[in-house]
Amino acid sequence: MTMVVDVSGGVPDHLIRPHVLLFRQQHVPAIDLEFAGYPPESSGAKSKNHIGPHRCRDGKARALTGCARLSESKEANIVSNPETGTTGVVGLGNMGLGMARTLLRDGFSVIGFDVSMECQAKAAASGVTIVAGLSELFEACPTIILSLPTANHVRKVLGGDEGLGGRDIDPRLVIDTTTSEPDVTRELDAVLRMQGHILIDAPVSGGPAGANSGNLTMMVGGGDADVARAMPVLNSLGGKITHVGPVGAGHAVKIVNNMLVASHLLTMSEAVRLGNAAGVTTENLIAALNAGSGRSAISEVNYPKWVMNGAFDSGFTMGLMRKDVRLAMALAKDKKVAMPVSELAGQIWAASEELLSDNADFNRITECDPTHAGAKS
Repeated sequence: MTMVVDVSGGVPDHLIRPHVLLFRQQHVPAIDLEFAGYPPESSGAKSKNHIGPHRCRDGKARALTGCARLSESKEANIVSNPETGTTGVVGLGNMGLGMARTLLRDGFSVIGFDVSMECQAKAAASGVTIVAGLSELFEACPTIILSLPTANHVRKVLGGDEGLGGRDIDPRLVIDTTTSEPDVTRELDAVLRMQGHILIDAPVSGGPAGANSGNLTMMVGGGDADVARAMPVLNSLGGKITHVGPVGAGHAVKIVNNMLVASHLLTMSEAVRLGNAAGVTTENLIAALNAGSGRSAISEVNYPKWVMNGAFDSGFTMGLMRKDVRLAMALAKDKKVAMPVSELAGQIWAASEELLSDNADFNRITECDPTHAGAKS
């Protein structure tokens, strides 16, 4: 099968040549909810000694301007915080269920809701109390975590007459881990804040392994006091937590992160083909790159774990990554930022829809084989 990528959108021909991509059609089981990119550095015991890019060498917490302060003792933080207790999780797919399990293990009571009966059953088997609808969850939970596929799902849960914003209840703390849209997040924050509710965005990276181990990387947007209030829950879920700015900033950073992942997968696949053509095996090439300055999470994790062995079972789908790339392109357009290289990457990801289903593993984009140059007119 061939796929022609249309690169007629104003990018100079001498900088980019259109690709015809050859894929082997493959499918992997669908997942219900999204997560980002790649797993944590280790699936073992989680480390709580990171605050954003800073490491606390003596293991003590440090209060750093602009960064979330991690507690010296997670257990002490949980016990001392009055809101520790019942936490709601909306969305019990791969990520939501993993986070619910971690919260249960750390002493939280967890109430969950998902539209999927299968997801409900899995969560119930893990000890999550399942409710019939969002109304019950909103009433019972002072803290609510969202793990949903898109901003539209978040809007339905939080906005409108049927959402949190349409109910007359005490103020709630909402932690949105969805890879969502910054403008939508800020819009919902303005509505909820008028009713006393707090919304922070805390999208995650680390996959189901990170969710289940409590070792997620979290990019947090919100006011200092609001983020501090959320720290008991964030500390339970995250191994690396960075407070990147006000509400919406976390979602902006996550979009940038996933655009880089999407681009790195494409450039890494080209690098492998070039090395192979020059007579270097993929194994030797990856080993050398990972010892040098060209390494990345794609070379260190994705290729060994999911690509080179043919597993392609990361749990993150083509559909979700295509959605995230679209978000990045829309954000760049809105902010009037020229990104010709990322634009080409976005076109390749968009065109891949012709050959790879939304449920296929996102690492299959590395099977692109550009063997022909030509563009749609």
